[in-house]
Amino acid sequence: MSNDMAEATAVNYLNATRGWKSWLLTLDHKRIAILYMAAIAVFFFVGGVLAMLIRLELLHPGRDLVGADTYNKLFTLHGAIMIFLFIIPGVPAILGNFLLPLMLGARDVAFPRLNLASWYIFMLGSLFALYSIVAGAADTGWTFYTPYSTQTDTSVISMTLGAFILGFSSIFTGLNFIVTIHKLRLPGMTWYRMPLFVWSMYATAIIQVLATPVLGITLLLLVIERVAGIGIFDPAMGGDPVLYQHFFWFYSHPAVYIMILPGMGIVSELITAHAHKKIFGYKAVAYSSLGIAFVSFLVWGHHMFVSGQSELAAMLFSFLTFFVGIPSGIKVFNWVTTLYRGSIKLTTPMLYALSFLFLFSIGGFTGIMLGALAVDVHVHDTYFIVAHFHYVMMGGTVIAFLGGLHHWWPKMFGRMYNEPWAKVACALIFVGFNVTFGSQFLLGLHGMPRRYYNYLDQYQPLHAFSTFGSWILGAGFVIMAIYLIHSLARGRRAGSNPWRALTLEWETPSPPPTENFPFTPSLAHGPYDYDRVIPVNVEPGGRAVRPEVVS
Repeated sequence: MSNDMAEATAVNYLNATRGWKSWLLTLDHKRIAILYMAAIAVFFFVGGVLAMLIRLELLHPGRDLVGADTYNKLFTLHGAIMIFLFIIPGVPAILGNFLLPLMLGARDVAFPRLNLASWYIFMLGSLFALYSIVAGAADTGWTFYTPYSTQTDTSVISMTLGAFILGFSSIFTGLNFIVTIHKLRLPGMTWYRMPLFVWSMYATAIIQVLATPVLGITLLLLVIERVAGIGIFDPAMGGDPVLYQHFFWFYSHPAVYIMILPGMGIVSELITAHAHKKIFGYKAVAYSSLGIAFVSFLVWGHHMFVSGQSELAAMLFSFLTFFVGIPSGIKVFNWVTTLYRGSIKLTTPMLYALSFLFLFSIGGFTGIMLGALAVDVHVHDTYFIVAHFHYVMMGGTVIAFLGGLHHWWPKMFGRMYNEPWAKVACALIFVGFNVTFGSQFLLGLHGMPRRYYNYLDQYQPLHAFSTFGSWILGAGFVIMAIYLIHSLARGRRAGSNPWRALTLEWETPSPPPTENFPFTPSLAHGPYDYDRVIPVNVEPGGRAVRPEVVS
């Protein structure tokens, strides 16, 4: 298109996005994704502030900022907000909503009104959860374990009702994605021509639909237990508090992969686009996503090795846990092989992808260690578990999300961010994360229990080291927020395809128009055919042309 047409497209987009009413009633999947982004960014900020307060309190033994009761509420809120309001909805709601139709060549998701309803349900559940902060915040930990959660006088009901409502948003989003992938693919886009990010979202959606109802029923039973005292988790009335753990982890272990599978899909896209190399073992990477989804339903009992379950059950869950490493290992092997002899450009998204490979490998390896009964019993409920969890969740999901955010930011907003500052922020986040949580592996191995408000003097140096790391980590996120917000107003215009990638979303203007594609897209090549396609870098104002296919 001409310069005038490109400018008109940008002006029309800006005009269309003005007005709060048009946003709140929009059916455009891209605008709904941005609504999710705004809300989830606020929740991430709140959860991050709570994390900083926790680390400040643990800088020295004894009381520094808050008392023991307040500390229990802080780590409960931090966990619940980060899990239910940030990590679980983050990638599917933001990047999944924005990119899925574009990658499939569709105009929108299958059920646009259901998509908007999912956002309203998410906001309603979030308000319940945030209300619990001012109503005597829950102090149970984010798992809400019985019997304590049925006895404490804190706001467990509002927090669990919030999570219950949030589950409906997750289920509706998963249903929408499954139908969209099955029914709205561009003619000619077979299953084996879909981008790997779409495969990861498909596996994630299956888990959302099948596992989330179990959590909803479990939390509803907990609320009924508190209100009516029916006794399902009360031994005095013939109930069993460990039954709650079985119900909770039957959902929550698959939920780990609701968090990590989208991140794995992002990394597949980043590595191929920024190494300009055909993905190695496409089918193996695609099917490994489904394999992870399947195995995730079989290993919930490895969270309960010390709960009193039978030795045979513990052995079986331990054995099955090792199988999770197979599809995850396939992905890591294929990503590394894809990088081999690729035309690697160390852009910010690629730096996040490389950070993911390092950090997630540590999280995955320590997860295999914890699958062994002898190791798990020794370090159970210590800071080793905290470190492992964060290396998987933050070192995996969050780092991948940040890479994806930087990769698709030009497509979402039509502006480039400051690349040097982005690399500085990436370095600070990488260093700060490892200082913060790497030291916690040592704390756990030396016997420091998690969730403790006070501790012995011998643990103080490592706690101080971890707290200093959190300051570096926080500085990285502050810098990121500044340059991303700055880019919205002052960033240089991004072309349609600044990374010279091959997936369909890069064949539409940046930001995409309401109808997604100003022309009918075609599949002249696959999403990773860098061995036979010369990607075209479309500059601002340039004509949106398809990459040239080389015979």
